[in-house]
Amino acid sequence: MRSLFEIDTKDYDINGTITVRPSARGIIIKDGLLAMIYSKKYDYYKFPGGGIDKGEEKEEALKREVLEETGLTVIPESIVEFGMVHRIQKGDYEDVFIQDNYYYLCDVLDGITQQKLDEYEVDEGFTLEYVTPEQVVATNTESKLKEVDGIMLEREIKVINILKNECIL
Repeated sequence: MRSLFEIDTKDYDINGTITVRPSARGIIIKDGLLAMIYSKKYDYYKFPGGGIDKGEEKEEALKREVLEETGLTVIPESIVEFGMVHRIQKGDYEDVFIQDNYYYLCDVLDGITQQKLDEYEVDEGFTLEYVTPEQVVATNTESKLKEVDGIMLEREIKVINILKNECIL
């Protein structure tokens, strides 16, 4: 998979404890709108997806995470690699947190099932919304989460800009 960009905060102790947590994220476009997860608590958008479990294939994680967070079912034959974002920074509990975020273009079946959210996702009020790329950029630029995890917001904005530059959006 091609590398889209790297985010390296250089705020970590490379000789300390390291946690590696790859993720798979879905880029779902319908009628020019993006299927995004919206956090009511922090007022931001993110691409649906999350951590890849040990021994799990990336595409299996993509389907599982999209279904859990959105209630949407990914059509396996529609999955196309888009690119990877490498993120390295000081972690909340570890000295170094490394995450390779694998982004996939994909389509979903019509209809929505119930979300299966983790406790923190329920706390944040995760909901599925179809929004314009401009709405995502504007919301994430002003989000209350900037002070907590501005890197994730920056990542999503950069991915959207690449999608726009490549005429996918």
